[in-house]
Amino acid sequence: MSTRLRHDRRDATVLAAIADELQKSGVTLIDSTTHIPEHIAGVGVLGNVQPSQMQSADIEFGWPLLSQNVAMHIGQCIAVREGDVLAVEAIEGTAALIERAGSLCKKTGWTLLKTAADDHDMRADVPSIGTETIKQVAAAGCRCIAVGTGRVILLDAPKVIAAANDAGVALVGV
Repeated sequence: MSTRLRHDRRDATVLAAIADELQKSGVTLIDSTTHIPEHIAGVGVLGNVQPSQMQSADIEFGWPLLSQNVAMHIGQCIAVREGDVLAVEAIEGTAALIERAGSLCKKTGWTLLKTAADDHDMRADVPSIGTETIKQVAAAGCRCIAVGTGRVILLDAPKVIAAANDAGVALVGV
């Protein structure tokens, strides 16, 4: 384990090394989403709030950028408004990105995009959205969240969807 970590200390590498060490002891870590399929983001509009044309365009614009970011292990989230990237998640996490995007974009209506890379090890560090995330984005002026279908956990999906509906935030699986 130490040889691999000497050269690459990214979280995915550390988690994989720990999983390998556990496997040597007979402990197998499984995909953390295996037993919660009802809480994994589906495709399409997940609640009652439809994204606006601008938000749909921002998803179309931002999704390829987010896909490149997650493939390069930069972060799992970006914020976009009218074809401009407002913020990119890195080590600080989603909550800090939301706060930063909200402070940069005084107008409401920006879009949050969140997913995991196609090669993401789903045993750990799976991106998630919870009711607190919905409260935070709504307070920061976000009106649309796009999440990767099959790649993001909705922490208690019915409550997350209800919170998004109540806050007027479109929740879309891409």
